[in-house]
Amino acid sequence: MIRAMTAADVPEVMALERQLFPHDAWPERFLYDELAQAEPAVAAHRATRKYWVAEQDQHDAAPVPDAAPSDPQRGSILGYAGMMCVLPLADVQTLAVAPQAQGEGLGSRLLGLIEQESRRRGAEDLLLEVRIDNPGAQRLYRRNGFEQIHLRRSYYPDGGDALIMRKRLTEPAAAVGAVGSEQITGGASHG
Repeated sequence: MIRAMTAADVPEVMALERQLFPHDAWPERFLYDELAQAEPAVAAHRATRKYWVAEQDQHDAAPVPDAAPSDPQRGSILGYAGMMCVLPLADVQTLAVAPQAQGEGLGSRLLGLIEQESRRRGAEDLLLEVRIDNPGAQRLYRRNGFEQIHLRRSYYPDGGDALIMRKRLTEPAAAVGAVGSEQITGGASHG
């Protein structure tokens, strides 16, 4: 099940974040700050962020002995994703899938939600940064229509480089303008 992330999810999300990104995990405060810019903390028309968590269905979950409800070992959150949209751009802020759920399409589903929400908000392009040493994530993004547009050296706290990738969500304005001007030029002119 995929649902909106809440502040109550942050401890479990952060446990997964630290497991998956040990050298460049977000500080916990950063995630709370991001959620403060998302619904329901702010009105929908003012929200610039949206975050989701993917949970394991309770009937599918294998019980973990002596696991407390907030214990990351219980494994109820299998993935999470977040986006920012400040028109005309949207940005994949984060996307992560627990090792036990990788290869099952969850990353594509979360990325699809980000793209759908970006389109709904009217974004022209969807951007992201991905570690140059993360070929699995790069394959996910390429399979979903992203292309590399830039290399950002020493982007990550440990000095790792990032590929900047983009997926166009609308026709480039220049191409639309060229078609429109051809139609206008082909019509009546004053000259």
